[in-house]
Amino acid sequence: MNQHKLLINQNPIPNQFSFKVTLFVFLLMASAQLFAQKELSPRQTYPDLFEKVQLARIYPDGKSFVDAIPKKDPSAIMAAYDAQKKLATFNLKNFVAENFSMPENHNAVYQSDINAGIEKHLDTLWTVLKRNPDTVSKFKTSLLPLPHPYIVPGGRFREIYYWDSYFTMLGLQKAGKTKIMKDMIDNFAYLINQYGFIPNGNRSYYLTRSQPPFFAAMVQLLTQNNTDTKLADYKDVLEKEYNFWMKGGAQLKNGTAINHSVKLADGTLLNRYYDAGDVPREESYREDFEAAKLTKQQPAVFLRNVRSAAESGWDFSSRWFADGKNFSQIITTDLLPVDLNTLMYNLEIAIAAANQQAGNKVKAVLFYARAAKRKTAILKYFWNTDLNFFTDYNWKTKSLSNQFTLAASFPLYFKLATPAQVKLVAEKIEKDFLKAGGLITTLTTSKEQWDAPNAWAPLQYISIKGLHHYGFDKLADDITSRWINQNIAVFKETGKLMEKYNVVETNSKGGGGEYPLQDGFGWTNGVLLKLMKDK
Repeated sequence: MNQHKLLINQNPIPNQFSFKVTLFVFLLMASAQLFAQKELSPRQTYPDLFEKVQLARIYPDGKSFVDAIPKKDPSAIMAAYDAQKKLATFNLKNFVAENFSMPENHNAVYQSDINAGIEKHLDTLWTVLKRNPDTVSKFKTSLLPLPHPYIVPGGRFREIYYWDSYFTMLGLQKAGKTKIMKDMIDNFAYLINQYGFIPNGNRSYYLTRSQPPFFAAMVQLLTQNNTDTKLADYKDVLEKEYNFWMKGGAQLKNGTAINHSVKLADGTLLNRYYDAGDVPREESYREDFEAAKLTKQQPAVFLRNVRSAAESGWDFSSRWFADGKNFSQIITTDLLPVDLNTLMYNLEIAIAAANQQAGNKVKAVLFYARAAKRKTAILKYFWNTDLNFFTDYNWKTKSLSNQFTLAASFPLYFKLATPAQVKLVAEKIEKDFLKAGGLITTLTTSKEQWDAPNAWAPLQYISIKGLHHYGFDKLADDITSRWINQNIAVFKETGKLMEKYNVVETNSKGGGGEYPLQDGFGWTNGVLLKLMKDK
């Protein structure tokens, strides 16, 4: 079901049929304008067939078809489609069933043992969620094969995901599974070398965007108390990832933007989320196609904002909406996110340290200077003196967002905030974000999954750790206890760990979003084990 119909302007659009045809033609033309990539996505592989299948909703979940495995060579499938599609007897659903199969559902065959307890469940899940090195399929699929084993989130998420993996690794480290941690990091290094960046996940349809840049934090985690690996081992790929996020920034004029880079009026260079595509996401094609008809934005602008929100990992949240309410007013590329820029600060610190280890003092000094400059900019542009909170910055209106979100915890996590700022942030978190089962994501209750009443493991961990860094141990411990208790209570009831939780009504499931609640679940498992072991 497209939940956005509940959220966006319901006013009928004149000439609806004409608009639909114009939009469809635009989308067909735009597909050729995505940046050059080595892999063809399902939409590029099956032109017209792809659109017909997704818009007809042959599968309830749009991700099913883009992950489907062809039973014969794609060129043969397309030849058969072109020959049959105009026949009176042609049945699209039957044609798809004859020519494609679904990937194996690993979770479906796993039955948890509630009586064995949560730690046994966590230990077993590493095996359930582990994937061996990918073998190349007989016929091309959307999967980008990886050379080393990896952990997937679970449920409909059958591939490795970028920012999820950092929080999964927190648990892997506590479980003593450093070998697969390194395997996953080496997979990400492989992706950087292969494509110039880490895509959202290892699927061809994700090759237009990345996700929050946690790669440096992963390497830092791996090198803790580990004499076998050091930051310098990953120096080159860290720099390549940095170049992806900063591409074109050095040539910008003040007050302009390109790709992920924005140069403010005073010459400060900061980052935003920016997907290279401006067509519907292949895995949510129908949802995006329909939503684009209900916005006043140009389709290309709207769809890039939608895709860029997906790059943020917060897909979707009132955080990205101009009015804080309506999906139709999504303005992701106008915003400089506080969490992204603190992650970029950490990437600069990691590159500096890696070069220092490698004996390249000149480059080390350069990147320490860049990090220092970014820290100054973060404190200048993201501290909202009206709200006494860190918020995103709208570079087009030159104003701070008035949205309260847990992205404010990132400057605490990376130790950028002043003690006075942390005191104010902690007070707000305790007063308004803290609920029975943990911290809500934003102070806006909506149908979007990255809003209240939902809570997510990564944001609990970032907030807890950030508060500990500044001595707010009592509050951090309180959040930890509530979150652990919520996870365990749901496990005892269902035998599962979830992607997200409703922490306001703790007997309710997390909701919202474009797909049903998923279980597994990589980052929930990782954060839970880390918090339980560190108590």
